[in-house]
Amino acid sequence: MIRAHLTIDPHFTVGPINRRLFGSFVEHLGRCVYDGIYEPGHECADENGFRTDVIELVRELGVSTIRYPGGNFVSGYRWEDGVGPREKRPRRLDLAWHSTETNEIGLDEFATWLEKVGSELMYAVNLGTRGVLEALDVLEYANLRSGTELSDRRVANGHPEPHGIRMWCLGNEMDGPWQLGHSTAQEYAQLASKTARAMRQVDPDLELVVCGSSGAQMPTFGEWERVVLEETYDSVDYISCHAYYEPVGEDYGSFLASAVDMDRFIEAVVATADHVKAVRDSEKTINISFDEWNVWYQVRYNEVDKITDVTEWPVAPRLLEDSYSVLDAVVFGSLLISLIRHADRVTSASLAQLVNVIAPIMTEPGGPAWRQTTFYPFSLTSQLARGVALELKLESPHYDTDRYGEVPVVDAVATHDPERGGTTVFAVNRSLSESVTLEIDSRALGAVTTARASSLHDDDIFAANTLAEPNRVSPTGNDTVEVSEGTVSVTLPPCSWTVLTLD
Repeated sequence: MIRAHLTIDPHFTVGPINRRLFGSFVEHLGRCVYDGIYEPGHECADENGFRTDVIELVRELGVSTIRYPGGNFVSGYRWEDGVGPREKRPRRLDLAWHSTETNEIGLDEFATWLEKVGSELMYAVNLGTRGVLEALDVLEYANLRSGTELSDRRVANGHPEPHGIRMWCLGNEMDGPWQLGHSTAQEYAQLASKTARAMRQVDPDLELVVCGSSGAQMPTFGEWERVVLEETYDSVDYISCHAYYEPVGEDYGSFLASAVDMDRFIEAVVATADHVKAVRDSEKTINISFDEWNVWYQVRYNEVDKITDVTEWPVAPRLLEDSYSVLDAVVFGSLLISLIRHADRVTSASLAQLVNVIAPIMTEPGGPAWRQTTFYPFSLTSQLARGVALELKLESPHYDTDRYGEVPVVDAVATHDPERGGTTVFAVNRSLSESVTLEIDSRALGAVTTARASSLHDDDIFAANTLAEPNRVSPTGNDTVEVSEGTVSVTLPPCSWTVLTLD
């Protein structure tokens, strides 16, 4: 039996757990909106056409902030198309995903849906094909109470109360050659700076997110962040990070260590932001909005799903509908561990995406909705990660990977809630074949009276929840927990994600 050792002391903290860490992302892409959150003909549809079974699952997931309407989609989006009488809304080509956008759902409808699920809106403006004026227009429409042409238009459209959007993304992935309006770092930085300053003339207290690199693998990574922040530092609050992970061939050892790459990515962006802070002699700290992250099988999209026929522009095609396995859920859970480990600087994050499209929730048109394997690490972490993230002393055996070198078999993070005195440990076992006994030195917590654990694990690491078997995989109680004076131990099954609560 492999053994690992963890020391927990609530006096050593990383930072508070911001609820925005448990955000998500809804883009007009594939069946995320249409046939996902919105299906007016469904037996579960409410008076607005929203699926109530999906609403219940989103509430259960515990999503805080939801980024909308894109994503790549936003760089060709005209926000005006999605407001006003539905029968007058135009159909448009969506060049990002080679689809037709009907504009049945827009800002007002999405804000209504957010009220039903209890989440906050994080809105992205189009800085790909549009600019300062359009950003000011949608801000006026959304946030001003009344008395102007655009705010009165919102009132006339049936929304007398302003939407009160606090967080705004200044474009999306503008470093990517695939992006409409792709630009250099300097070009984007100047536009983002102008837009941010203009928006702050409307409301100086907005929280603004400037585009960082769309991935650490981009050739401009690092330099992009430096140039953009040098131009925008005084006008924005966050810089974004995006990262997606998938196995390369059958190299599952490297795939299970994906959080190592996320850790390095975060730390590199923090270092760059702090370099700009030092050069500017600023007292302000820029934090990270990790507003796209997930497991995504991009190879499948490029080889199977991608639409290229110039005569074919479908409405809500099935795109990016990855079916997630136990293996994927363990990697997913480890990415959440990485985000919490950096809670002092990652103060907002958005799981991409929420429904059907690389999502924890799946639906079938006219049929059921169900939880993917990745649903469970997110929902349980959102529910149980309270208070502050702790600095840990973790001792674990290591193994070699092709992509990241030597990495620990066990990865873990802990959170502590000073108000109720509870502590939660989230841990992954990256070994594909061996269990690990995790021993926890809990003396600094005082007397631990109860300890409960559940693990996401299956003898078949490729087991998944599907339309035919929607409940094939779920967390189960882990009865290996033992509590003695000053020590708690639990056995982590091979290739597993485990949550352990200590009271």
